[in-house]
Amino acid sequence: MRQGFGLGLVALGILLGVASLLAYTVGTVALRQDAPYFGVVAVLALASGATLWVINRQQVKSSQLSSGENGRIAAMTRTVGGRTHARGIPYVLPRDLEEMNRLDFQHYVLRQAFKGNFVAPVENPAAILDVGTGTGRWAREVAPLFPKANVIGLDINPPPVDQKAEAGGEEQRPPNYAFVPGNVLDRLPFADSTFDFVHMRLLVLALPHDRWPFVVNELIRVTRPGGWVESVEVVEDQQGGPAVDRIMGWVAAMLQRRNIDIADGSRVGGLMQAQGLVNVSIRRVDVPIGAHGGRVGRLMAADILNGMQALRGPMEALGLTTSAEFDRVYAEAQRAMESPRVRCVAPFYIAYGQRPG
Repeated sequence: MRQGFGLGLVALGILLGVASLLAYTVGTVALRQDAPYFGVVAVLALASGATLWVINRQQVKSSQLSSGENGRIAAMTRTVGGRTHARGIPYVLPRDLEEMNRLDFQHYVLRQAFKGNFVAPVENPAAILDVGTGTGRWAREVAPLFPKANVIGLDINPPPVDQKAEAGGEEQRPPNYAFVPGNVLDRLPFADSTFDFVHMRLLVLALPHDRWPFVVNELIRVTRPGGWVESVEVVEDQQGGPAVDRIMGWVAAMLQRRNIDIADGSRVGGLMQAQGLVNVSIRRVDVPIGAHGGRVGRLMAADILNGMQALRGPMEALGLTTSAEFDRVYAEAQRAMESPRVRCVAPFYIAYGQRPG
């Protein structure tokens, strides 16, 4: 409708322009005096009509891009337990807005727990890669810290902020940040020795046990001599009591169906050493879960409980539990995390190493 009105104004402007020209050339004295007014109105009509037409075309293009992206995503996803999951990859967590919000929330909790976004002794990098960037939050926060570096976030699907930008939405990305689609299980789409710092966090739920050596080798391959590789992974929650242990057992059984071993999160530093990195540091950080851990513990509990809910659909679909049983055990786990006497922790393993020069 707006496009048609715009074209109508353009047509009116052309007619008024012709009328102004005729009035000035062959009209009476009175008409020649009014000719400039016809001309001004003609120009305004032309400008307004053209503006409306361009705006409408931009909105149509944005809508088409959004529809195309939504169609592409729909073809690559399936619904399990009311949540959207990606097809054809081992990753078990959903891919929907609720999960994106949880991942951002988790990022802020971990940044507080670890006192920063990374621990490797990185200095003056020219290029940084974040593998499995998820929402892109880590990469977009690191980019302003190193404004002279090119920071790339890589994942199978673009983060919501990048989808919005591609569809003509408001630009919210640092100028030195970019998203590149890719799957580390296939091969990183970069040449050897491209980055000074390669970061990967919490992909243990996405990587089959037998693919870890390949993945670590890929991280090293794209790192420049003298550059750093950092990995942050987690293993199953500990000391949470019977209910937490029960849910962790269901999760482990579900992961086993996909050849994923959550204990691999503790082994990445050893793989770095085995594949030739030097100055390797391996650190275990027990992040508290629940009331006993103060503010971080309460925030971590909210994150963990949300993650458990995100996995209930696949676990029920596999017959590992029922809806009623999950609700009962989940409520017990929630009560345990609310008790200051329960000392539940999430063991994180932070490992980094340097590629030899």
